[in-house]
Amino acid sequence: MVTEPSESEQWAKEAVIEYVGFWPRVGATLIDAILLAAITSPLLYAAYGPAYFQPDLQGVVGGWEQFIISHLLPAVAVILFWRYKSATPGKMLIHAKIVSADTLGAPSTGQLVGRYFAYLISILPLFLGLLWVAVDRRKQSWHDKLAGTVVIRSYE
Repeated sequence: MVTEPSESEQWAKEAVIEYVGFWPRVGATLIDAILLAAITSPLLYAAYGPAYFQPDLQGVVGGWEQFIISHLLPAVAVILFWRYKSATPGKMLIHAKIVSADTLGAPSTGQLVGRYFAYLISILPLFLGLLWVAVDRRKQSWHDKLAGTVVIRSYE
């Protein structure tokens, strides 16, 4: 028979966990953004040519290539990194990983997909959901709370 841990056992378990805070997560996100840009920019250049990167030109942006390169490819890459490495390259560099908030084990694929799409909820109201990490006890953003995940320090 599996029993739920008592509140004191839960607190003891959480006492040894280091939740990753706001600034390290910002740094990890910047690293990931640079890596994604280094991959997607040449692909967008190949698909659209140099006109794609000139802001004064209109009508160059659009099409299925842009959707795949700018939206689908990053989503798939991020979710696959989360699934198989528990972190993106930026999080790996800061020794952080995403775990299930309940078990501190690997989140389900459904949790990870939900976490990715819940970023929209974190971003839309003036990025408040992302800033929430700075004030939350477990350093959870809104997308973490919605997906039932936390970001913890990991030196594995």
